[in-house]
Amino acid sequence: MRFLSTFLLLSPFLSLGLAQDFDAAEIPKEKFNYQSDVARMRKIVINSLYSHKEIFLRELISNANDAIEKLRLTALIDKTVWDGTDPLNITIKAVKNEDGKGGKLIITDTGIGMGPEELTTNLGTLAKSGTSDFLARAEGAEGAATGNLIGAFGLGFYSSFLVADKVHVASVPAKSEKYPEPVQYVFSSSSEDSSFEIFPDPRGNTLGRGTEITLELKDDSSEYLENQEITALVSKHSSFSTSFPIYLFTQRTDEVPDEDVILEETQSAESVPKPTSDTDDADADDTDEAVIEDVSEEEQTPAPPKMKSITVDEWVRLNGQPPIWTRDPKEVTDEEYTLFYNAFFKDFSPPMTWTHFSGDSGSGVSFKAIVFLPDKIEDSYWQQPLLSQSKDIKLMVKRVFITNDLGEDALPKWASWVKVVVDAEDLPLNVSRETLQSTAFLRQLKSIILKRIIQLFNKMADLETEDSEKFEKFYEIFGGILKLGAVEDQKNREKLAAITRFTTNHRNFTTLDQYLENRKQGQKQIFYLAEMGENPQELAKSVFVEKLHARGYEVLLFTEPLDEIFVQNIRRWKNVPFQDIAKVGLKFGDEDTDEEEEKEQQKEAAQKYKPLMEYLQKQGRGVVRDVVISNRLVTSPVAIVADSFGYTANVQRMMASNPGAGKNPMHDFAMKARVLEINPRSPLIEGLLKKVEALPTEEEGRDVEAEEELEEVASILLDGALIRSGFEVPSTNDFFGRVDRVLRRSLGVSEHAPTDDTVKPAPPVDPELPAFEELYQMPPEDGKAGVYVPPHMQDDLSIEMEEIDEEGNVVAPRDEL
Repeated sequence: MRFLSTFLLLSPFLSLGLAQDFDAAEIPKEKFNYQSDVARMRKIVINSLYSHKEIFLRELISNANDAIEKLRLTALIDKTVWDGTDPLNITIKAVKNEDGKGGKLIITDTGIGMGPEELTTNLGTLAKSGTSDFLARAEGAEGAATGNLIGAFGLGFYSSFLVADKVHVASVPAKSEKYPEPVQYVFSSSSEDSSFEIFPDPRGNTLGRGTEITLELKDDSSEYLENQEITALVSKHSSFSTSFPIYLFTQRTDEVPDEDVILEETQSAESVPKPTSDTDDADADDTDEAVIEDVSEEEQTPAPPKMKSITVDEWVRLNGQPPIWTRDPKEVTDEEYTLFYNAFFKDFSPPMTWTHFSGDSGSGVSFKAIVFLPDKIEDSYWQQPLLSQSKDIKLMVKRVFITNDLGEDALPKWASWVKVVVDAEDLPLNVSRETLQSTAFLRQLKSIILKRIIQLFNKMADLETEDSEKFEKFYEIFGGILKLGAVEDQKNREKLAAITRFTTNHRNFTTLDQYLENRKQGQKQIFYLAEMGENPQELAKSVFVEKLHARGYEVLLFTEPLDEIFVQNIRRWKNVPFQDIAKVGLKFGDEDTDEEEEKEQQKEAAQKYKPLMEYLQKQGRGVVRDVVISNRLVTSPVAIVADSFGYTANVQRMMASNPGAGKNPMHDFAMKARVLEINPRSPLIEGLLKKVEALPTEEEGRDVEAEEELEEVASILLDGALIRSGFEVPSTNDFFGRVDRVLRRSLGVSEHAPTDDTVKPAPPVDPELPAFEELYQMPPEDGKAGVYVPPHMQDDLSIEMEEIDEEGNVVAPRDEL
């Protein structure tokens, strides 16, 4: 936030320095009872209506803004109330008691002011709005329609009792026909009284014009006497709520030369007689002889002046800049947008991009808004994206912050990270002005913001050819968001899916539309292969891709967790279905054009390898459901594919990460629904077929050793197929045991040769527990938060803690009461 520091020599400000004594005995005071059940209702306002007591400052500043705006609009018709020369502003001053306990907070405005009758009417009647009455009278008057007036003065005023035991409102109306000689009056009431007092201000007319509210703060509200806390609240709730200046009284200490000490030293130096030489008496007339004296360097350097501390009173402006969203976007620089984003959303990285616009919700409510895309998405979002809540949509009404909780009309989870400020001209608020009475505007606003987010996505996607480096950064951050949005948001699914990019076996950053442009004749499916966490270049070498790649088909390579979920929800793109090439049923689309000779070769291969398929099906019982001749393999001997309703290896890994998976029969069936495909042109498969056919039958006399050796080879082949296809082997120990035996045989080493397994035994049992270092608590006080550290770290570790509020802001330190 930028601060404007200045000395203000204005009569309304000078009045703040006067004694706040409203208890003069000689002043006649008129006592009034609150009307009907107002006293009881006031307690509800104080104790139940507002969820945070800090709201009081927002309400009082908003009321002060209304009073000044009321003066300005009245002056359009009656120049006597304000001639335009004296300033219109709001001031805040904290006055601590001399004993250091408690104090007063004074909020003053130079607005229209109130006479004794208006004090009684506006403050003595709950929710009686002077502002509302004024607008009703001014309807049709020039300028009234554009007045920035919000809320009910009376009700907002009673939020004062959230923090104050007693409230005094001193006010003097502007000079007018009704008040030719205005007199300053005081409204006084305590939080427990069922009555209030109206009386002439014993201090006289200290305001000139306007209203001064003095809050005698409760003991548990002393933090509002700290300038740091006041500044934070104004920044949070009111820094953009008024076009009139808001000033805070501050004091600082400066070091200046002490003129009194300097004057004394000068006078002392002049009173000391000048030294004379011995020759002066003897030869006073000898003017030709000069006396030369040696002067040291220390004597030549003047001593630094004596300094003293003085206290300087200063008024600091808290809202130096007008709201950026109210300005013409053409007049706002990129630097200003960035500075606003950093300060308003407390994100000190520059935003990636933004859009600044104004519009109408469709229900007659006009608004202005800025939508920012941050340059990063927090890691915590990706841990549970569907549970995240939007906290950075700041909804304002006429520049008064209302809420960042849009309830049921919040943005969908995929867009909950976006940062938006929305300022509506008028909305139906509840009496506390913390929530909306109606959600019609919010539903419309949600749709508008999502539309703008998608427009920003398209804007960044257009940079792919112009600024590829910036586009790659954008997609690195928001690629997953696009896919999540397409999954979650059915209404905007097609728009978001169109912006997504994928890596293929042919190129990077391919859109689905670009993929369809490269589709081959007869191809009726979009081919894809998913393996979560795999490198795309390695995935392109998969056994499932090799024939498609060899024939020139393009395959989408999915390596991110959301890719598979994306496809399962999209299902089709431009009416073309997706095909997982790790499943059965792979069709290239040109099978009908195959020559009869090729079809005959396929039938012959199935007949030829029937003994091997039957043997492998028997050996793979529990691992695969069936064994077939493959039409997808080129050089690899085998592959295991998922059945139509089975889980691919990628889906199995995703299911394994879900603790609740695997608790029903359908899941078990899908886990085992796999098919082994063999490549009839592979020399390994041909050799294995010969081994199977060479096994002796029962009649010929079984060769047990040959059968065991072949079973071991078949087991290694099946396990290798599982690993090659991305699945897990049933037992890694058994698998590597078989590999070990095969390696021994290939190296001519005996399979039964033992390995030396002698090891050093452990020491005997120790009956006593080891002595551990004592742990030390910092801080050591009971009931305090602390950290346990061992003694050797005590000198190297210090702990400092800060209290933070629910929004993560540091709470200013305050005295314990």
